[in-house]
Amino acid sequence: MQRMIWAVVIAFIACLAVGPVLLPVLRRLKFGQNVYEYAPESHQKKQGTPTMGGWMICLVSVAVAAALHLGGWAPRTDMMLAALLLALGNLCVGFADDMSKIRRKHNKGLSPKQKMLAQVLLGAAFAFYCYAHPQVGPRIVVPFFQTEWDLGWFYIPAAIFIIVGTTNSANLLDGLDGLLGSVALVDAATFGLLALFAAGTAQGNDQRELMNLAVLGCAVAGACMGFLRFNVYPARLFMGDTGSMFLGGVVVALALLLRLPLLLPLIAFCMLISSLSDIIQIGYYKLTHGKRVFKMAPIHHHFEKLGNPESKIVAMYTIVTVLLCLVSLLSVAR
Repeated sequence: MQRMIWAVVIAFIACLAVGPVLLPVLRRLKFGQNVYEYAPESHQKKQGTPTMGGWMICLVSVAVAAALHLGGWAPRTDMMLAALLLALGNLCVGFADDMSKIRRKHNKGLSPKQKMLAQVLLGAAFAFYCYAHPQVGPRIVVPFFQTEWDLGWFYIPAAIFIIVGTTNSANLLDGLDGLLGSVALVDAATFGLLALFAAGTAQGNDQRELMNLAVLGCAVAGACMGFLRFNVYPARLFMGDTGSMFLGGVVVALALLLRLPLLLPLIAFCMLISSLSDIIQIGYYKLTHGKRVFKMAPIHHHFEKLGNPESKIVAMYTIVTVLLCLVSLLSVAR
């Protein structure tokens, strides 16, 4: 437990210290945000705001988690290492997307096919890792019922779908100042607690691996907390796809390694509805030849178009996430 607390505190302080150093560097490199041309009018003033602040979240999270890692590093079975590799792989995809946007001076980066191919390959590698891991395997926990499902080989395509879906959902949620950072903070802390609960019933190496996941979740939560100092409305720094893809990777990695992917619809509910609203909007638009369900998708922009200020939307999303995460904790409590 002390390591988890230290992970939050150190990551938080580190981000507060790194932020003032990183901001002028990003400005000097002219790494500014290119605002989507159809974004709400109030977003146009954000054009040029430094982006790729996700590097701060990533570097601090990795450094703190690695420093507080229990035991030696075993490449084949180390859960923290596997989670970090998936998150870093996603970060590289997001970084390539951000750099493409900056070079083109347009909001369009990598093509959907390029991003999807990279995400599927990363997802496949992580899915096979989980399937072969002696502590994970193809069995997933069914929340509330205290039982397990053995998915067999179906686990691999299901895990790939979950990985790609979650990382893209996190990316879509990053549309308002402080929104993804606030939601991801709660999500990461929740998975940290779930890992701690699981470690309480494990022994030996299994317990150590689960405690390392708990530390990782808390390190990411602390980094998000520090990042929000610069990202809450009005944001002075955006995380970019670099940060959103990293956070999505961490959340889904923790869910799969803890064998709790069925809790993602609760814990990552706000990420999920971002994707669903986007899919519904696009599908309905094509079916009706131009009609829309929402004023704008993802749905947080719909709420914004209704006249709600960004800070109010972020607060409501965070409250919903906290409540659903508390339900998730109750679902596995014994």
